[in-house]
Amino acid sequence: MKLGIYPGTFDPITNGHIDLIKRSLALFEQVIVAIAPSPHKHPLFDVKNRLEMIKESLSGFTRVEVEVFDGLLVDYVRKKNAVAVIRGLRAVSDFEYELQMALMNRKLDSNIETVFLMPSEEYSYLTSTIVKGVADYGGDVSELVPPIVWKYFQENVRKKQK
Repeated sequence: MKLGIYPGTFDPITNGHIDLIKRSLALFEQVIVAIAPSPHKHPLFDVKNRLEMIKESLSGFTRVEVEVFDGLLVDYVRKKNAVAVIRGLRAVSDFEYELQMALMNRKLDSNIETVFLMPSEEYSYLTSTIVKGVADYGGDVSELVPPIVWKYFQENVRKKQK
């Protein structure tokens, strides 16, 4: 079975992430969305909330699993016997960082491949950081994120604004 791993912080998951998951299912028989806790990034949502939001957002996908992982990605990929790491590229600015990460992963394990996918044009500008920034100022991001994420923003971020 061809298994792909789509790692990320997903703070929060956006419709752009979901678009990439759909695209990856055309290439892989199964995809694991692997949530990195990433405490150094100071995520808005804790890993438990991110896990819940992602699982609900992907509940209709039969060939997708959602897990939390910690440590080196290459160790996780090996443990899962995956054939590739899936990464999204929105713009040229993403490429340099993603290339460095892919090459480091290859250095750590030469058997690990990275597959770069481009999102639909409608999501080419969309990042979790942008979504959080707009929501932080009270902007409506409901069309950019799954309904559960919008609900979390309304319940958590809006409370902090008051």
